[in-house]
This record gives sequence, structure tokens and C-alpha cells, in this order.
Amino acid sequence: MLCNCGSTNKYKKLDSKLERKMIEMKRSGSGQSNFKSIDSIILRFPQFKDGLKNLRGIFEQYDEDSNGTIDREELNKCLEKLQLHLTKEEVEDLFNSCDIDGSQGIQFNEFIVLLCLIYLLMKPSTSPDTALKMDSPQLKATFDTIVEAFLFLDKNGDGKLNKKDVIKALNEASPWERSPARVTSTRFKEMDWDKNGKVSFREFLFAFINWVGIESDEELPDS
Repeated sequence: MLCNCGSTNKYKKLDSKLERKMIEMKRSGSGQSNFKSIDSIILRFPQFKDGLKNLRGIFEQYDEDSNGTIDREELNKCLEKLQLHLTKEEVEDLFNSCDIDGSQGIQFNEFIVLLCLIYLLMKPSTSPDTALKMDSPQLKATFDTIVEAFLFLDKNGDGKLNKKDVIKALNEASPWERSPARVTSTRFKEMDWDKNGKVSFREFLFAFINWVGIESDEELPDS
């Protein structure tokens, strides 16, 4: 998977919003993680995969020219159909932040990230009337559980991950059997695309979907 990481400024605004949201959820306890170890997350990969694959039908429905990507016009139609009332600027921010390979089109893995980010950002602290309405309880539960996984890794509760967080999480289950340094380093590098030593929820999502292998059993063009 290619990553267009050259222009980090286009991610800054959205990543800051996500960071604040994660801090808010961690402090309020609304996103409290039920995970006790990294192994407990890995064991859930099959359920994550099943839950996210439900989005394939929505993606194909709005990929009107069947070219494997959703352009801005198709995305606007999709968001309108899902009754997501976002400003033009918000849609553009999301599009640019999720179009990681700079192809000017949203591929399936990017579409999953985009909807999960919308779900998280529209998730209300108090009033459920403003929440993102999802037809699939399984998909909603999947997004909530992915947030839990991130919060489990975010040990200091600052809304982003650092290498120390990841090492601590990987060694938490068996402190007497520590993960090799190369393993923790590799896992962190897979998430830290812009190499700034911090991992936003957006970066985590892309890496997480890759680990789960959402596209591994589907015939898709190489990205």
C-alpha cells in the first residue's frame, strides 16, 4: 500500500480533531477499552474482517463507473444517501486525508477509514440525535471496537500513540516474555507513516485494516 506522506499539513487539521476526540473519550470513559492484551485484539481479527466487509456493497454501489475508486462526486452522493450532513470543507478534508496514495480517488480500504472517521467525529458525547445513523449494528460495533483497540494502545491518554505506548502494550500480557525489539519497532513503523514518532488514529486505522487483511481474500487491483 502506497502512502502519500509528503504533505503532512493536509492531515494536521483532521488529526488534531481526532486527537481531541480520543482524549475526550478516554477521560469520559465512553470509549473505555475492554482489551487486556495485544493478543486479545488479534483474536478478534476475524470478527473485525467480517464487520468491515459489509461495507463492500456500499462501496460498489457508489463506485458508479466500477473503476475501483470513489471520486468526489460519487462520495458526495454516498454521504447524502447515508444522511451525513457535512460541509464542503469537511468533505474535502476527509477526502484528502484518506486519499493516502494521492490518486484523487477513494479505494476500498480508504473508504473504510473515511466512514470510521466520520462515525467517530460525529459520535456524540451527550445527544444521540446527532449520531451517525448506521443500518448495520455489526458495523457500528466493529467501529466502536476498533476505537477500543486504539485506546488500549494509548497508554498515556494523549490521543495519539508513541513507540513507548506500543512497546508497553505488546509486552503487557507476558512481561516475562518480552517481544523482540525488532518486532515492536516494525509494528510501530507500519503505523508511523510520516515518521514523526507519533501515530494518529487515522494512521492507526490504515495499519489496522492492513493487519486484519480486509482485502486478502478478494480480487482487487494492486494499490
